[in-house]
Amino acid sequence: MVSPVLYFAYGSNMKIERMTQRAPKARVVGQAKILNKSLVCNKKSTDGSGKANMIDSPGDMVWGVLYEMDESELLELDNVEGGYKRVEVEVLDEQGHSMVVQTYVSEKPTKEAWVYEGYKALILSGAREHQLPEKYIEDLEGIPTKPDPSENP
Repeated sequence: MVSPVLYFAYGSNMKIERMTQRAPKARVVGQAKILNKSLVCNKKSTDGSGKANMIDSPGDMVWGVLYEMDESELLELDNVEGGYKRVEVEVLDEQGHSMVVQTYVSEKPTKEAWVYEGYKALILSGAREHQLPEKYIEDLEGIPTKPDPSENP
């Protein structure tokens, strides 16, 4: 029997449709947050844009979504999440219970922390889908963007 693993999504994987394309058996457990971290989009993508990442930031927090999945699906997700390292982090769930879960962070940040508009829309859509705190969603709306050249005629 395969034991389930808890994964904390804080970027585009918060969106259920995107996550289940990558891990079809993933099941939403609920909201969670990581204390003393801040979301920045400084993980350099192969297309030159930034992707979601977390950095140390005393007093701040990163909200996200907990998914339960088979370890085999998490290993598959490792392949999709290139440029990230899977790490264990401590989160607080909706009831304030502390638990250790898996997530991804990049240790090779870029100085330019901007994203393409479509990627930001995925993050915001996932945050709204899971009804993360309104103030946090407002903060996400402030992520700097550039138009995606592949979406222009």
